Amino acid sequence: MNVTEILGGFALLCLLARASADPGAGLHTWDRFNKLPYPADKAFLYDTFPDQFMWAVGTAAYSVEGAWDKDGKGKSIWDTFTRGGTRVSRGDVGSDSYHNIPGDLRALQQLGVSHYRFSLSWPRIFPNGTKESYNKKGVEYYKSIIRGLKDIKVKPVVTLYHWDLPETLQTLFGGWSNSVMVELFREYVDFCFKTFGADVMFWITIDNPFVVAWHGYGTGVVAPGIKNDSDLPFRVGHNLLKAHAAAWHLYDEQYRPSQGGRVSLALGSHWIKPSRAKQESHRACQCSLDFVLGWFARPVFVDGEYPVCMKHNLTHRLPTFTEAEATFVKGTADFFALSHGPALSFQLINDSLRFGQTEDLGLRMLLYWVNAEYNSPAIFVVESGWYGGGNTKMKDAKHMYYLKRFVMETLKAIRLDKVNVIGYTAWSLLDGYEWYREYAIRRGLFYVDFNTPDLKREPKTSATFYSKLIEKNGFPQLPENRPAEGVFPCEFAWGVAANSIEVDTTPTQFDPNIYIWNISGNGELKLLMGVQAPPLARTYHCADFASIRHQVTDVRRMNVSHFHFSLNWSSVMPTGLVTGANQTLLAYYHCFVTELRKVNVTPVVTLWHHTGKMSSLPAPMEANGGWQSEETVKAFAEYARLCFQRLGGHVKLWITLNEPNDEDLEYSVGHQLLRAHALAWHIYDREFRKAQGGNASLVLHMDWVEPAFSFNREDVAPANRVLDFRVGWFAEPIFGSGDYPSVMRSWLQQRNNIDLFSYHLPTFSEEDRALVKGTYDFFAISHFTTSMVYDGVEDNYTFKDKLQVQLISDVTWIMSPRRNSPVVPWGLRKALNWVNSRYKGVPIYVMANGVQEDTARFKDSLRVYYLYNYVNEALKAYTLDGVNLKGYFAYAFSDHWDPGFGMYGHVQDEIISKSSLGHYKNIIRHNGFPVVGTAPQQCFHATAQASGRDILTKQPILGFLSLVSVCMLITMCFVFYYGVKSHKSTTNK
Repeated sequence: MNVTEILGGFALLCLLARASADPGAGLHTWDRFNKLPYPADKAFLYDTFPDQFMWAVGTAAYSVEGAWDKDGKGKSIWDTFTRGGTRVSRGDVGSDSYHNIPGDLRALQQLGVSHYRFSLSWPRIFPNGTKESYNKKGVEYYKSIIRGLKDIKVKPVVTLYHWDLPETLQTLFGGWSNSVMVELFREYVDFCFKTFGADVMFWITIDNPFVVAWHGYGTGVVAPGIKNDSDLPFRVGHNLLKAHAAAWHLYDEQYRPSQGGRVSLALGSHWIKPSRAKQESHRACQCSLDFVLGWFARPVFVDGEYPVCMKHNLTHRLPTFTEAEATFVKGTADFFALSHGPALSFQLINDSLRFGQTEDLGLRMLLYWVNAEYNSPAIFVVESGWYGGGNTKMKDAKHMYYLKRFVMETLKAIRLDKVNVIGYTAWSLLDGYEWYREYAIRRGLFYVDFNTPDLKREPKTSATFYSKLIEKNGFPQLPENRPAEGVFPCEFAWGVAANSIEVDTTPTQFDPNIYIWNISGNGELKLLMGVQAPPLARTYHCADFASIRHQVTDVRRMNVSHFHFSLNWSSVMPTGLVTGANQTLLAYYHCFVTELRKVNVTPVVTLWHHTGKMSSLPAPMEANGGWQSEETVKAFAEYARLCFQRLGGHVKLWITLNEPNDEDLEYSVGHQLLRAHALAWHIYDREFRKAQGGNASLVLHMDWVEPAFSFNREDVAPANRVLDFRVGWFAEPIFGSGDYPSVMRSWLQQRNNIDLFSYHLPTFSEEDRALVKGTYDFFAISHFTTSMVYDGVEDNYTFKDKLQVQLISDVTWIMSPRRNSPVVPWGLRKALNWVNSRYKGVPIYVMANGVQEDTARFKDSLRVYYLYNYVNEALKAYTLDGVNLKGYFAYAFSDHWDPGFGMYGHVQDEIISKSSLGHYKNIIRHNGFPVVGTAPQQCFHATAQASGRDILTKQPILGFLSLVSVCMLITMCFVFYYGVKSHKSTTNK
């Protein structure tokens, strides 16, 4: 029977046995985490770790030591394994730690760790596996490490066996498949306790016995590479447990009284989540963890027996403990040493061991499960981290942010879940030989150049991050991380945005069809086909359009002061000429803005909304070269003039172009768009501003770009470059110098010269510069998310070749359903500050800000969280940073036109108000986030403001002013009455 058949058999057995499995106490973990508040529970936790928390870093002997045959060291099973089969490289040199103790110690000092986990190489101490082969030079090497650690005040955490068994023991006895190994291991650890124990307070007997048993003696993926006996992994696991127990009892009886240390074994595990929200899926997850972690944890931490799931599935194939053996194994751990990371997760878990469920990297949930399943032990995370590619050098962004995620999850387990985690070990100190992955990945916090003779250690960005983390003992909350309290000014524009509106130019009150009343039947009206009534004489009114009535009613219910929507140029001017304008549609738009003004909502109208690859130009314009053509630019100016004429009496904020700064747009097209905007703006400024009193500008898409690293000044350059190309491209000609950013010109010139690309940035003539510069009344942005960049290459899929930057996300951010759109509220504040610093004092509007969520979720908790936090960051920008913020528009109005973004949802023909709508109304009602206990803000404006807002009335002042008005009226009446009476009296006299 081959391995595939074995694994398939296991899967079938487990499926049959699930119903009869007896789950442990950890089974409620999945239910518990499903019920935690979303997305608040996913938010970053600003807090610190407990005092005396152990910060560690680790290595394994075979990965880093090298000197595989030097100074009397014997062969290990890995020395043999890497010389056979399909192995390409070996760990003969590794990181050459054997010859570079000072370099390793310096690296530890730079990190500032309190503990260093390293392993002893059994064949370096006993070359043939027994004490008779004692190797003095090998022992001195480890004594030197321990002495060096003592000098720098770093405590050792020593692993006795990290997979490198002496080859002699494998050859003579079959390695861990033979029970003789129990006594041989006891003999080896006895020497280690006696020789090094005075300076070691934490011992790990065996690292990850699951990998040793399952993959060393089952799948053959790791040394010794045996894969011909389906029962062998379980016999090996049995012997490993007994060997560990023998070591623990030896220490407990002979060394603990004098040395006072603690002993455990390191158990590795993945995490698994249910593929369905059913209890049988939860039981399958429990079984998956039992087969990997519980296999060794339950005998040691519970009752000396294997998990019930394993017994049900494996029956006679699983060895049994005698009563004496169970007692001997049970309780042989002074703490729970947990290993978590890519050495196991996503790489070494076979499909059969997932039991049809989904593997995940949930360290926090794994810690909670261990806590529940094994009676709240003290947990020491003795291996955790991620990895970079084999070509990764000092900038290891992926490794760094996964490390941040795992540390954050550990902190949440401690603070929120009350799990007793006593330490965390980042893996690993150095790049080295990564077992079956060889040198294809790098896991070190320190970079090692394997092609140089001295294998010098250089700190990566992950090392800098980890050292800062240790220095702060976690993530202490800074003032900028706390929610702000305060309110916006009374004239602040609160709005909602929609890409477009529903257009139905048929007044519903005037249905020309004729119906027959079916009196004898069910009483229904039946349409009489082919017959229509003569038109009525009454003229149409704007209120006759049901589509307008319904939309305006829904807008008014939101309590917003502004509504932003886009016109459809191709529908308004199908021919591209003013003479061919659709007068009916223009009349409809006029009705729409008129009805908005009647309910005190100011329309904000976009003339042209960029829709990416789907052109929204009139067909003749598209056919004639699109925006490349000068005719299109002129046609847009005439279209703008027409809209200003027909709608401008009711529109106080105009957007010429909405989000034209698409990074895939050709620079020549962008140049024409700038000119089109400028022509439209000048038309409004010269011909309509004085009479209509409005303002005009354009909206630029401005998602924030954060440096992936901020340790050095040069780390900021890639982010600034991206912002210049994305935002400065359109902003600088209009709001700044009248030309494109200098960074754009110099970068593209350099790229053209070196790489022979055709990145041609147009040049402004003096006429165009004068035309474009200063064509704004405010700076408007749409903002949705934040990304990070650095000037390295780690993932070709997200590498932007033109700008030579790598895009990544911080994996601690809350992820929205939309790809590459995490929820990062502080990005909005930084974007607003960027605009304010570049173009000091310019009035700024956030014209669209929102998050996509499942359209079926009317209790849209992610959007509620999003709106609260993004608006709060906007408040910080206004109150703390002095940004001249004039308005905020939530995106979007309805799912009907902006699927997944709307605060109104739809079920067939019914419109549903989502939870986010009520929360947004509450923010508007309070005009921000007033300090609790303070008097309500007093606002009243009787006349329209320059921003276009008509009236913002606060409830407390409304009643007071009404009372004052009534009193004044009564007083005037009395004055008039007595004045007349006095006059009559005087006349009579």
